[in-house]
Amino acid sequence: MNEEFNQALEDLERERGIPKDYMLEKIRQALTAAYHRENPTAGDNVEFAMDPNTAVMNMYAVKTAVEDVVDPTAEIKVDLARSIPGYSKCMPGDVVKVRLETKKFGRIAAQTAKQVIIQGIRESERGAMYREFASKEQEILNTQVYKIDRKSGAVVLTMAGKNEEQTLLLTPAEQIKNEVYTEGQHLKVYLVGVMKGVSGGSKGAKGPQLQISRTHPGFVRKLFESEVPEVYDGVVEIVSVAREAGSRTKIAVRSNDPAVEPVGACVGPKGARVNNVVEELSGEKIDIIKYSEDPVEFVSAALAPATVVSAEMSEDEKLCEIVVPDDQLSLAIGREGQNARLAAKLTGYKIDIKARSSVK
Repeated sequence: MNEEFNQALEDLERERGIPKDYMLEKIRQALTAAYHRENPTAGDNVEFAMDPNTAVMNMYAVKTAVEDVVDPTAEIKVDLARSIPGYSKCMPGDVVKVRLETKKFGRIAAQTAKQVIIQGIRESERGAMYREFASKEQEILNTQVYKIDRKSGAVVLTMAGKNEEQTLLLTPAEQIKNEVYTEGQHLKVYLVGVMKGVSGGSKGAKGPQLQISRTHPGFVRKLFESEVPEVYDGVVEIVSVAREAGSRTKIAVRSNDPAVEPVGACVGPKGARVNNVVEELSGEKIDIIKYSEDPVEFVSAALAPATVVSAEMSEDEKLCEIVVPDDQLSLAIGREGQNARLAAKLTGYKIDIKARSSVK
């Protein structure tokens, strides 16, 4: 029976990644809890041991040999101690380990032990699941729509984990506006972060909590990384991303190789690469801008598709004053100020746009 149990522990370690030593510690706790349930007056001097070679498990009460016993839970009479194998020469004051008969545990005690072991397995699995997904933070996950909560608008997704299927929740705030989802649909999401979740209690999620999004700027960054080999390899670098999900995104790129043109690499042959990203984002417009160390040049490029006549950076370098042709003022500002707003977010500068006719 011990051999079968030992084999089961090895199977758990091999198949589910639960360390054998971890489970042995949980078993020790379980047997100790079971013993104390059956023997409420017992002390804390109980030890659990398992022979790693024979897989034989034993529990002992650690007691001190004395001439006259005052505390039976912590002391044992010398004469009785000498009758225990290995303690024939026992003297008063010596420590003696008295083997306990775990087979005599009652049904309630055994159930207590079982519960602790099961809980140990679950905790270890949650820990393994947390580590699995924590390694995927700021990456794209491939999921499938399981169901849609019509009342809240949240979308329940599923994806395969190492040990079991994981359920994720895409909240309305993290969905691209106007996207329509259907059950069974395959959907890419961005893993913003992972929290360990609640370890106990009847309410609240007990597994790792995955914060996912389709609106996060990092989602666009990772999509380009998957579509553009030069970005994946680090030859082309995405310096910054400014996004208003579902509407428009601006990305600034630069090349670490003089022979590679960064904007062209991201656009791809006949626009294939950027079109794949746009398609994944349900038609979201994407402006790809070449990054420049020169703030004036960078801000001017960020206002594309508008043409900048002149630009001047203020002394504190926090504000860039831009002049554009009269007929391009609305283009530079954009609908509801979107183009200027995204350019400012992309570059990190405040931008003041004026029409040429207003400048003396």
